[in-house]
Order: sequence, then C-alpha cells, then structure tokens
Amino acid sequence: MANETEVKTEEAAQPLTKEDKKKMKEEQKRLKQEMKQLKKEQKEARALAEDDEGGGALSVILVTIFIVLIWVAILLLLIKLDVGGFGSNVLRPVLKDVPVINKILPAPKASELEEAEQYMGYSSLADAVKRIKELELELQEAQAAKNADSDTVVELQNEIKRLKTFEDNQVEFEKIKNEFYNEVVFAENAPDVEEYKKYYEQIDPTNAEQIYRQVVEQVQTDDEIQKYAAAYSAMKPKQAAGIFEAMTDNLELAAKILHQMSADDRGKILGVMDSEVAARLTKIMDPDDLRF
Repeated sequence: MANETEVKTEEAAQPLTKEDKKKMKEEQKRLKQEMKQLKKEQKEARALAEDDEGGGALSVILVTIFIVLIWVAILLLLIKLDVGGFGSNVLRPVLKDVPVINKILPAPKASELEEAEQYMGYSSLADAVKRIKELELELQEAQAAKNADSDTVVELQNEIKRLKTFEDNQVEFEKIKNEFYNEVVFAENAPDVEEYKKYYEQIDPTNAEQIYRQVVEQVQTDDEIQKYAAAYSAMKPKQAAGIFEAMTDNLELAAKILHQMSADDRGKILGVMDSEVAARLTKIMDPDDLRF
C-alpha cells in the first residue's frame, strides 16, 4: 500500500509534457467557448421572455379597450332608445344645445314639440309669421323716424350756416361802412361835411341806407365770385363740371362764377358738363340778361 502511494506521488511530481500543455490549453479554450455560448443562450432566453411579456400586456390593453367600447355602445343604444326616460328626461336638458353630441339623444316627442311651441307664445305658424311682419313694420317706422330726425338736424345745421353767412356779411358791412366814413367822408381831402349833410337831407334816410348797403354788398359779392372763378379755373374741367352739376339748386351762382372766367376755361367746363345743365347755365348767362 505504501509502495502504491509512493508511485502515485512520483507520477504526480513528474513535469507536464508539451502535449499535455497543448491539451490543457485546448480544454480551456473549449470551456471558454461553451461559457460564451451559454451566456448568449441566456441572453436570447431573457429577450424572448420580455417579448412574451410585452405581447401579453398589449393583448390585455386591446381586450380592455374592446370591452370599454362594447359598454359605450350599449350605453349609447340605451340613450337612443330612451330606456327608462334617461335620454329625454336626464340628458336632453343638458346636451340638447351641444353640437354633434346631441345626435345621440332620442327624437323629441310630440308633447315636447307642443310645449316648445306654447313656450314661444304661438299656437300656429301663421300667428308667428303675422307677428314677424308686425315687428318688421315697427322697425321700418322706427327707422323712418330716425331718418326724419337726421334730416331735421341736417336742415337746422344748414340754416345755422346760412344765418352765419348773414352775420358775417353784417360785420363786414359795418367794417366797410366805417372805412368809408374814415377814408371818404371824414378824410383830409374829402368834401365839406355840410355837403354830405345837404345830399343826405335831400333823399329819404331809409333809401339812402338801403342804397349804400346794396352797393357795398354788390362789391363784396363780385370779389367773392372772382375768387371762386379763379379757383374753378385752376381745376380740371371735368372736376369743375361735376361741382357745377351738383349746384342745380343754385344755378344762378354757378352762372355768375362761369361768367367771371375766361371764354376758354368756361368753354372747356361746359363741354364736359351734362348737356341739360350746360344749356340751363348758358340761358342764364344770356348777354342780354341785365344780371350779367
């Protein structure tokens, strides 16, 4: 027994040969490959397990959604059929004015339509149409009254402008009269005051004042017309003609302005003017007319 042990010890103590080392390296290499393959298989097994779990979760979600849709469809059907009056009594007051959603509500009953008509205050379509016409008539009358008030305001404004012109003329008249007294009657080279006194004593005072006023106003008017004539002469003929055509309520003033223009400017304006208005203005500007 002791001899066998000694033999084994001696064998173990013997050094490894090259062949033994080569075999050992090949064995280690094989073990490493087996370990890599095992790890790869474990990784694939885990990935497969995860895929199975994900597919299961998706299936659960789809089944849940399907069940919910079924319940929603059942609920909508119950509402549409108005089972237990849930659609008409509970949901209609809340959802009747909501677009699209109110389509799920049951059709209104005849009694509800009658109540709606009574609520509006009309028992028939004819009564409703009659009331509409009455309201339209009232609206027209109110609009007419409003327009009449607007016309009255415009007329009053025009009258104020017209009276303001008279007021301005009166102020200008007093100014010119004072200038006449200072520059003519009471000037250094003016005739003796007694001469004026004798002249005015020979005529009626009222007539003297009226004649004086008319002369001053005529001079002032002629100056204004000359200014207007110069302004219209500077315009384009068509533009000036349009303004004169709008003065149909005072063609005499338009004729006076045209009369102060040159023949060339006057002819251009009359040439593009409405023929009827041009004829009336030409008649007013008749050379035999003493006004011109």
